[in-house]
Amino acid sequence: MGFSDISSKNSPKREYPLERTRNIGIAAHIDAGKTTTTERILYYTGVVHKIGEVHEGTAVTDWMAQERERGITITSAAISCAWETKDGPFNGHEHRINIIDTPGHVDFTAEVERSLRVLDGAVAVFCAVGGVQPQSETVWRQADKYSVPRIAFINKMDRTGADFFAVIEEMRDKLGANAHALFLPIGAEEDFVGLIDLVSMKAIYFDESDELGVKFDVKDIPAELREQAGAHRETLIEAISDFDDVVAEKYLSGEELKEDELKIALRKATTSIQFIGVIPGSAFKNKGVQSLLDAVVNYLPSPLDLPPMVGHNSKEEDVELGPDDSGKFAGLAFKLWTDPFVGKLVFFRVYSGKLEKGTQVYNPRSRKMERVSRLLIMKADARDDIDVAYSGDICAMIGVKNVKTGDTLCEKSLDVALEPPTFPEPVISMSIEPNTTADQEKMSLALSRLSDEDPTFQVSSNEETGQTLIAGMGELHLEIIRDRLFREFKVQARAGKPEIAYRETISKSARGEGKFVRQSGGKGQYGHAVIEIEPNKQGAGVEVVSEIVGGAIPKEFIKPTMDGIYEAAKNGVVAAYPVIDFKVRIVDGSFHDVDSSEMAFKMAGIFALRDAMKNAGPILLEPIMSVEVTTPEDYQGEVMGDLNRRRGRIQNMETKTNACIISSMVPLEAMFGYATDVRSLSKGRANYSMEPSNFEEVPTSLLESITQTTYREPVRT
Repeated sequence: MGFSDISSKNSPKREYPLERTRNIGIAAHIDAGKTTTTERILYYTGVVHKIGEVHEGTAVTDWMAQERERGITITSAAISCAWETKDGPFNGHEHRINIIDTPGHVDFTAEVERSLRVLDGAVAVFCAVGGVQPQSETVWRQADKYSVPRIAFINKMDRTGADFFAVIEEMRDKLGANAHALFLPIGAEEDFVGLIDLVSMKAIYFDESDELGVKFDVKDIPAELREQAGAHRETLIEAISDFDDVVAEKYLSGEELKEDELKIALRKATTSIQFIGVIPGSAFKNKGVQSLLDAVVNYLPSPLDLPPMVGHNSKEEDVELGPDDSGKFAGLAFKLWTDPFVGKLVFFRVYSGKLEKGTQVYNPRSRKMERVSRLLIMKADARDDIDVAYSGDICAMIGVKNVKTGDTLCEKSLDVALEPPTFPEPVISMSIEPNTTADQEKMSLALSRLSDEDPTFQVSSNEETGQTLIAGMGELHLEIIRDRLFREFKVQARAGKPEIAYRETISKSARGEGKFVRQSGGKGQYGHAVIEIEPNKQGAGVEVVSEIVGGAIPKEFIKPTMDGIYEAAKNGVVAAYPVIDFKVRIVDGSFHDVDSSEMAFKMAGIFALRDAMKNAGPILLEPIMSVEVTTPEDYQGEVMGDLNRRRGRIQNMETKTNACIISSMVPLEAMFGYATDVRSLSKGRANYSMEPSNFEEVPTSLLESITQTTYREPVRT
């Protein structure tokens, strides 16, 4: 049943039924061609009538001034379009495709993370020359984390060195993907002239006289390619027979399979997340994008094809939220944005029910009701007002105030919380000061809004020095923040030297005791806790458990003691950096019938952890970056020598079409200014990418100089 049948009489009918809705993201390594691919999709679907180009600063989804100046995507842009397939199970039906174009630069990885959390499918774009690059792997892991079905578009097939089959092999080796070609390229590099559709077994030739790529000819597969196409089709059918009984039965019995049967099986395989269909093309040359659009409609899931979203009510019970307009409303706020004209925009995905403008929504986190004054369908920085948001829709709302990224919005009677997206911790910080007193208040307001928008951007203050500290994912991230302060909020500010977000941990087990006693006339204070701490595995964070027996610490004081331990973990004993990856067991303590209080036991927890850490072999950790440099072979020696001087460890080297790709692990502390240095070493011909990998112990030879120059006053409690 189409969902227009169950809309209320007073509500406008939904334009597209759920089975003809696709919510997809375009994600990849930087410079793989995500935004160019998105621009072609918008052109072929009629959203724009002139193709925008990244290098010309005219891309629709790169609408920020900083994006157009730098030629990179900084913020994810949502946009809707419609596409009608010419063949297959959905022949003759127009589909709505809600697209989110995500950044490729690791500094803006939060945009990818929160987008994938609310999407039903994704198109992973790979460069036909570069193949699987570092950020490709990061994006893939993020999609795996949220179980997002995806197809792959191998872009830039017109480039020198393009190798379609080599990229598929890399996807299998590096990503563990069960990747198979849906189309084969006819030719490559400057001879890339068409595609072979392995489902219909027809050849699609691009009309070279049509620069916009609208025209193409469908012909029989040329004789010299039939054997190759037949072999790849056989491999494809064998791969999808695991997901469809009809295909499996016919394949084993040697029967001919119909086109629609193959497409239904491919859809099942893709939706299972265990199969990746691959399409070659060149977005810049307008080749293969229409076949990609057909694949999005035919193979990526609608909201109806996926399991219901599961949330938790106030009793911690599971609540299933299926895509049903007649159900109770529930949605997830995945992004906030400050618009200069309309104020705070809250981007959200509707998982159940529908939401009409002017109604109120409930926020289980704040336990408050808020009124939605307007609803919008976003088109990058443009927008259209709508009256109703239905199940499966990705929209924006105006009017709600007390909302954070990851909040659930629902009907009060439902009171359900959905799993929010998770974000990495910042790795770099710097101080920032307004130029004038008049800028102080404006800067505080601006930083507050920017931190609301971006969960990986954090603002804090040093109580001893009065400095404002900002922290983010990299130099570019903080540079963009400063630029936005100036352009959008008209704040003039000076920034200090970037600082590393070091961490501390422990290397052995220890015991600690904390006692807080105050007697100053009247009611006193008494709290006493004994703890044992031990190292935890890397990435496990801080774990605190109570092993109190016999009431040595009353039950009501256990949580305050734990709170104190977590509080103390914010400032270690080496250089007052946050302490990570350790486990605490509260094993003993004592209390006073009259003088004990929650505050006293919180202080006891703080003192106990500090006492234990002194004997637990505390060590300072530094962030290590995974760095990949692509350089002409002529400069390989210089680049490797420079990485070694930066305390880098070379992990791997490989050669692709006269370019050497060097993979290494380098401390973040040594990577400041690397963009300029690597260009100088290679006469501007090398490029690199970098992403956080892990934390490692700071070498003893550097420990003293680092602690002397980076010691921070601990946060006062």
